[in-house]
Parts: sequence; structure tokens; C-alpha cells
Amino acid sequence: MYYSYLRRLCRLPRHGLHKPLHSSATRTCTRTSAAVKNYVAADICGTRRSRSRSSRSSSTTSESNGGGSHAEVVDLRSDTVTQPTREMLECALTAPTGDDVMGEDPTVMELEQYAAQLFGKERGLYVPTGTMGNLCAILSHCNERASEIIVGSSSHICLYEGGNAAGLGGVHTKQLREDPMTASLDVDDIRTAYREDNDDHYAKTALICLECTHNIMGGVPLPKSYIDEVGRVAHSEWNVRVPVHIDGARIMNASVALGTPVSELCASVDSVSICLSKGLGAPLGTVLVGEEEFIRLARRARKRCGGGMRQAGVVAAMGLYAL
Repeated sequence: MYYSYLRRLCRLPRHGLHKPLHSSATRTCTRTSAAVKNYVAADICGTRRSRSRSSRSSSTTSESNGGGSHAEVVDLRSDTVTQPTREMLECALTAPTGDDVMGEDPTVMELEQYAAQLFGKERGLYVPTGTMGNLCAILSHCNERASEIIVGSSSHICLYEGGNAAGLGGVHTKQLREDPMTASLDVDDIRTAYREDNDDHYAKTALICLECTHNIMGGVPLPKSYIDEVGRVAHSEWNVRVPVHIDGARIMNASVALGTPVSELCASVDSVSICLSKGLGAPLGTVLVGEEEFIRLARRARKRCGGGMRQAGVVAAMGLYAL
């Protein structure tokens, strides 16, 4: 618990406690260490007292109600513990279905089309998980061997997806440190990290990956101006146009926080993965959106990652309702 509080106060990723990003972060951690310990100790005592009072209150309430309802607990561990609403479940019960692997599930097709239009992209692809969505995007963009992606060292793709880009895709990762306050990759660092396909020693840069909002960096949204700048560099500064992918597990949260429609926020990127089971509250699913050829290759990648689902409209209907 102590390290959890310390990480939040210093705005560092989990591994930042062992390898701080900057010397200033180290000084901050040192200065706040004693204060945090005292705060955590006080908080623990306060929590225990609160639980004790809550327990006594619940007992009193239960007795006065003849053994009735107890105090409700709100689970704040993650936005992944949400439950589908009754309306969402009713959508699943009445959704028309077909075989999605054969491209015949009307509800899945409606979800994919709606998501693509919402983000201003040509096509969409429904996959079971956010991890699969990101991997399919990487495999689609890095369709040739000896490819490399530029990605944040504290990103979900880098830390929490099982090393699948390398393990399953044979894709090398060039990891850059994010700014601890803005969660952005320095544009000059991106320029320096870029590798052309003109030296046999290097893997060529085939993709730049951003995360918005950035989970480990405290849910920070990347502003449109920054995303546009990265897109401009990737698309026009080099001899080859390099695509940009956004891990948008919580992209709708970013849209609300910034007051910017997702079609504008993501206008300068080539693909976005949109998770439906986090802030949107659906039980599962991610939609990957991008250009038609990108989605064609992503669909082929989905097969290599385990394939599609059959009558997937049952769960796609809940994702459509959420969007």
C-alpha cells in the first residue's frame, strides 16, 4: 500500500519506484517518503475506525430492519468490474445474429460500421479483447518481417500484453520514456528513434503507438494538438509514410475530458482500438478501426490470434448499446 501511495504522489509508473525517470523524481520520492508513511499509517487507522463504525452502523440498521439490507460498497479497483445494465442485456436477447467468421452477423457488422463512422475511419473489426485489438493492429501495420514499432516504455502494449508483438508477431519494440506528467513521447525522441529501411543492421520503423488515455501515467489524455503533431511527423517528415496507432482502451474518457469528438481527436492517426468493456460498461469486446486495407490485414491477423467468434452479435449488441 505504501508504494501505491508513493507512486501516485510522484506520478510515476510502477517500475518508476526502482528506476525513476528523472533525478527530480528521485528527490521528490525521498522528500515525500516519511510523509507518505505517516499518511498511509493514518489512513489505515482511519479506514479501520471507519470500518468499525460502518460495521456497528450496519448491525444497528440490520437489527432495526429485522435483518434487512447492509451498507452498499462501491468497487473502485477498476472500470473493468462494471456490470451490464438491464437495457444492455435486453439488447443481447433481441439481437439478430449470424456467423461472424463468414461475415454474416448483422449486429457485428452494424457495430463495426457505427464505430468506423464515429471515428471517421473506413472500416471496423470486432475482436474479443483489447490486447487482441492492439496485436491485430501491430500485425496489420507490420505486415513485413524485420519491422519495429516505436512505443512508450510504460504503455500497456509494452508492459501488459505478454510481449506478444515480439513473441507472436516477430516485431521489435523501440521503447521511449513518456513524460511523467503529460504521458507523451517527446517528438524529438521519436525523430531520433526512427530507422529507415536502408541499413541492414536495423529493423525498420513500421509503426508508432500512442496510448490515450494513458493508464499507468494516471489516466492522462493526450490532446489533439499533440496527436496531430505526431501524425504530421510520421506521415510527412520521412521518405516513407509511417502509420500511427492509438491504443484507445479509454479513448471515450479522453474525448469527454478534452471536450473533443473522437473523430477529431483521432483524425491524424491511422488506426484506433476502442475497448467496450471499460468505461463504456459492456462485458467484453474491442473494435479496431482504420482504412479498408488495414482492416483486411487485421482480419487475417485475428485468425492467427485465435480467430473470430460465431454468433457474436449477442455480445456485440451490448457494445453497440454502450457506444
